[in-house]
Amino acid sequence: MRIAFIGLGTMGAPMAGRLLDAGFDVIVHNRTRERERALVERGATAAASPAEAAAHADVIVTMVSDTPDVEAILFGPDGVAQGARRDAIVVEMSTIAPEAVRAMGARLAAQGVALLDAPVSGGSEGAQQGTLSIMVGGDAADLERVRTVLEVFGRTITHVGPSGAGQVAKAMNQVIIAGTYAAVAEGLALGMAAGIDVEAAHRALQGGAAGSWGLTHRGPNMLDNTYPLGFRVRLHRKDLGIALDTAAALGVPIPLAAYVAQLETGLVKRGYGDEDVSAIARVVREQAGLEER
Repeated sequence: MRIAFIGLGTMGAPMAGRLLDAGFDVIVHNRTRERERALVERGATAAASPAEAAAHADVIVTMVSDTPDVEAILFGPDGVAQGARRDAIVVEMSTIAPEAVRAMGARLAAQGVALLDAPVSGGSEGAQQGTLSIMVGGDAADLERVRTVLEVFGRTITHVGPSGAGQVAKAMNQVIIAGTYAAVAEGLALGMAAGIDVEAAHRALQGGAAGSWGLTHRGPNMLDNTYPLGFRVRLHRKDLGIALDTAAALGVPIPLAAYVAQLETGLVKRGYGDEDVSAIARVVREQAGLEER
């Protein structure tokens, strides 16, 4: 099976690297061509365009930032749709709008190409370690055709429904992350303001009902007030926008997510958009009088 991987950013590059390590024949393409070099040195083949990458692949994986980027990769000049062979499968692993996925899937299906939406959760650590959780929308039979590919990326691969369902599940994920990170930031700020041994308290909380991935893996960031990149604030803000739009269309109120979206909008405007999402704690610490703005 030959795999084309398009989009070699914080998530895509390690994912493509894992395919090489697993012995797959991998074609890579990235808008910034320099990012292809390290993977080519490890055995990948570079393609000059998405169309060229798709022309030689059984499976085309895309992992980029936003809906317009995916549109350009699939349907722009020299896009995947111009090169993909009949019976190829596009696995769209970016986080984009559910309705956009459905429209893209219909366009590709008209030329005999299947589309799965398969966004992921687990951050850059999960991409590097192959421990991502993958939420898949589309035809279940198509998922089985590419399961061995997805198993390179993640431990949990779940079919959640028809086209677009993977993106709805990812929106759920981002809403829950928003609330969790905000709650962790507030809880730790409370302990810091009280003057207790907050690092000891952090260890204790991990063993109780408050324990969570966010507390364990991002609590230390919040205590140190340093936010090394796992997943960018500006991308999570984009994802919350998708979640808020989806919720509005369904008539579902998500006020906590809307509040965190406001915090993230402020962080992006202040130049913190490329820090990890746990930088939400910057605002909470400032509001608590623990930091000067």
